[in-house]
Amino acid sequence: MTAPEEVGAAVDLAYRDEWGQVVATLIGMTGDWDLAEDCAQDAFAAALASWPRDGVPRRPGAWLTTAARNRALDRLRRDAAGAAKLRELAVRGGDPGAPEQDVPDERLRLIFTCCHPALPFPARVALTLRTLAGLSTAEIARALLTAEPAMAQRLVRAKRKIQEAGIPYRVPPAELLPERLGAVLAVLYLIFNQGYDEQDSQRGLTAEAIRLARVLVRLMPAEPEPRGLLALMLLHESRRATRIEDGVLVTLENQDRSRWDRALIAEGVATLDRALAKRSAGPYQLQAAIAACHATAPGAASTDWPQIASLYGELARLAPSPVVDLNRAVAAAMADGVPAGLALVDELAASGRLAGYHLLPATRADLLRRDGRTAEAKAAYEEAMELAPTEADRRYLAGRLREL
Repeated sequence: MTAPEEVGAAVDLAYRDEWGQVVATLIGMTGDWDLAEDCAQDAFAAALASWPRDGVPRRPGAWLTTAARNRALDRLRRDAAGAAKLRELAVRGGDPGAPEQDVPDERLRLIFTCCHPALPFPARVALTLRTLAGLSTAEIARALLTAEPAMAQRLVRAKRKIQEAGIPYRVPPAELLPERLGAVLAVLYLIFNQGYDEQDSQRGLTAEAIRLARVLVRLMPAEPEPRGLLALMLLHESRRATRIEDGVLVTLENQDRSRWDRALIAEGVATLDRALAKRSAGPYQLQAAIAACHATAPGAASTDWPQIASLYGELARLAPSPVVDLNRAVAAAMADGVPAGLALVDELAASGRLAGYHLLPATRADLLRRDGRTAEAKAAYEEAMELAPTEADRRYLAGRLREL
């Protein structure tokens, strides 16, 4: 007999590590997303029932996949449509009842299917969290600030779209890979940022995004951008504990660097170095390089701002964005003086491309404050407070106003 707490811990670990593989294998076998999820859940329930008696298997993932496959085959045999599906599997080749083997690319197919460009972006995010991370509908709805019934409908529509549009369950061909990989990386980074911004502590989205990025790196070792994204996540996560103090946002220059996670920084830098060694720098590698400049600097004053400004310039060339331009303006102000940064911010404000984005007036306010233009800085801080999306942001801006 195995102790209940030991079994519980083993099942929890297997759920975190193996859920996506089990579901991916069953979808690849049956083509039925709901059946795959139901049978995966049944397999984990069976583990809770049998592992206390039989012991935790040496390869929990293989045990769970075999149990889920057997459950799926039983359900398919019980109805006419399922019998037709079994005949189709036999014609395709391979015995659907054969012992489970490791199929490492099944999750890769699942990632690219969940993130197919034909699906709306919110559906890609929700489907990825459901099928690859194993989050419940309620957990996804809570994490993405959506009502649970609306999230359930989003997942249903996404699965129906895959079936009705005939979206192939495969890794795209080589000529489509750059575009499709970009869609996958964008979904993972949005998941990470959602958790990072919300400071979630239970079943953290940041942890799930990092875990999925690690899976992607293992599945696509020759591609540098997944490593770049993983490095970026690790470097951001290294300082997450210092971002908010007593409910108030703490800017990078004022964070307690002694509390930054040095192990995550070291791993992030090493991961970035391996990506850059491919000599094919992309947007995520450039962002990670910027994060590494901050993470490895002993203090704000010793940060290599000219290097950061140069990296933002290259990022603006590869992936043009008004947010990148705003960050480049901040780096220019630190590297070349406040007037240089203010000129870029005013040019960006005149373009209207960041209308309603609170960090535009907040950045302008900070630069005006540094330039001694107090009255203009107050007005800009007040504008930013009206637009700020979180209480932590508003408290930070209110503190800046009080200082003025």
